[in-house]
Amino acid sequence: MDYIKQAFYAKHDVWRYIVGLLIILVAWQFVGAIPLMIALVLAIVKQGGDLNNTPTDIAGLVDLLGQNSFLVLMLISFLIGLISLFLVVKFIHKQSFTSLTTARAKVDWKRVFFSFFLWGIISSAMVILDYQLTPEDYVWNFDLQKFLVLAVIGIVLLPFQTSFEEYLFRGYLMQGIGVIARNRWLPLVITSVIFGVMHIANPEVEKLGYVIMVYYIGTGFFLGIITLMDEGMELALGFHAANNLFTALLVTADWTALQTDSILKDISEPGEMALGEIFVPVFIVFPILLFIFSIMYKWNNWKDRLFGKVEAPELDITTDIGNDTNV
Repeated sequence: MDYIKQAFYAKHDVWRYIVGLLIILVAWQFVGAIPLMIALVLAIVKQGGDLNNTPTDIAGLVDLLGQNSFLVLMLISFLIGLISLFLVVKFIHKQSFTSLTTARAKVDWKRVFFSFFLWGIISSAMVILDYQLTPEDYVWNFDLQKFLVLAVIGIVLLPFQTSFEEYLFRGYLMQGIGVIARNRWLPLVITSVIFGVMHIANPEVEKLGYVIMVYYIGTGFFLGIITLMDEGMELALGFHAANNLFTALLVTADWTALQTDSILKDISEPGEMALGEIFVPVFIVFPILLFIFSIMYKWNNWKDRLFGKVEAPELDITTDIGNDTNV
């Protein structure tokens, strides 16, 4: 079955997606931020500070709360966002989590773990290689106790952050825009661009400039392509989880969104990183990954899967994918 077409079997009125998206954004950005706000107020009061001078940048928040505490509180907002998304899908769209995730009868966890470990190995090798070639750009940041705490936080909570973003962009919006536009290319373009723009407030943008949007939007296109070609989100879920987890564990910098007690700390000049960190992954590494996945999963008919029409099925009144209880 066509991954996008599955949304036709659920309740897919335009107003449902508008209302659903508003609920998800409010839960993620406002309700999810409440624990962080409470922690900030308590920390400022404890230190005898002025609530009117509450830091708003990531570096200031990390200094006030500590790296691991800030990371936990930040990730909680994504967990709340993910819960709200599942509730919207279940109660507003009457759709199963399985049909939001994949066109297969059940979620293919082998695909998730293959993508996770493949990208985990490749991304780790790239960090290690860069460390070997330019050791002057790094300092050893390893503290066993702090690292173990970080590892627990990362393994337990980071997948909620990456899964929320995948279910929002490659799931909810990809299917929603697809059934409204009746094609596959428009949801690919829109979700990829919005995914990239969503990161525009990251401190990396301030340091590297808007050129880094090539990486963010390029990553969005890569994740969207593998979702459409594979008729499911499994590969995207695994890749995104590995990307953020291994990055958090291996390397950090003072100007990145994820500031952690990682093994290495990058002290290089941010402006010098553009070629290796932005263009190489998007224009060399991601195409190689697409080739590997295409061979592994025997992808074909690229034109129709990426640019084809999404035809509404002739529904049997007894058919309702929303009643599917598979997870």
